[in-house]
Amino acid sequence: MRKRQLEITPVSSPLRAAFAISRGAKTQAETIRVRLTDGAHAGRGECVPYARYGETAASVIAALETVHREIEAGLDRAGLQAALPAGAARCALDCALWDLEARQTGTPVWQRADLPPPRPVETAVTISLAAPEDMAEAARSAPGKLLKLKLGGAGDLDRIQAVHLARPNARLIVDANEGLMPEAFQSIARAGAQLGVVLIEQPFPAGKDDALLRRPGPVAVCADESAHTSADIQTLAKSYDAVNIKLDKAGGLTEALAMVRAARQSGLGVMIGCMVASSLSMAPAVLLAGLADAADLDGPLWLEQDIADGLAYTDGHIAPPTPELWG
Repeated sequence: MRKRQLEITPVSSPLRAAFAISRGAKTQAETIRVRLTDGAHAGRGECVPYARYGETAASVIAALETVHREIEAGLDRAGLQAALPAGAARCALDCALWDLEARQTGTPVWQRADLPPPRPVETAVTISLAAPEDMAEAARSAPGKLLKLKLGGAGDLDRIQAVHLARPNARLIVDANEGLMPEAFQSIARAGAQLGVVLIEQPFPAGKDDALLRRPGPVAVCADESAHTSADIQTLAKSYDAVNIKLDKAGGLTEALAMVRAARQSGLGVMIGCMVASSLSMAPAVLLAGLADAADLDGPLWLEQDIADGLAYTDGHIAPPTPELWG
């Protein structure tokens, strides 16, 4: 076996506009890319350090360095699950290993992972948190028919109403990123179905999910920040209708596949989500979305410049990744 070489590269990508959620706003996407080569083939992966869980670019690079020698010595995906905890560092390496294996064997990832044949995937398009009139204006020009509205406190119902009036035929996902007050959640849950809302995502802080045991209204509720790995799924099924699976949190495609299986066994719906990042981050998730009920994979649309050979987005749908990109 040829000796492997691992390259680790931090990347800072300017955004087209500020991306705002209840916890704050950003104008740059900070990612870490890895490239793993055996001398004849190269596999790539990308991850997003997530401050919500205490990750920084420096901490993710440090975590990658702890397994640098093991990876170059031949550590496989199964060994990686034990060598690193779920999170961004493991995600980048796990995805690079899937990509490398596909290129070494000539068998694409979707076949190796027993996923459905690749097809175009509908994605939610995010409307960043802003004043109701500004969100309505953004919604008018947003592609596709599935919009994800970032909420953030006072005026949230006004935001939903404004977007619904601007795009009355759109289906709406509303995402509070743990920022809703109980009384606001009650109003949104009751009124949402008449305003095009099909899903409410993570209304309350992780660990305070018990309030959802008595939730009102016909709109489904989806876990995001409360969901990390397959070990969380059974507990989440008591309070939620669906789970948002993100590779950066799960630690890569390997654990994300396990999460989908666990969610289905527990009767939960599945959404495949993302952070703001390039098409290299989205590519594994686009393939995984073949098993999901919904996808929120518009991260590259926020970048001023995507990675070369990036995904093709058309009218709210994503074409499968090309071999030049990943998998």
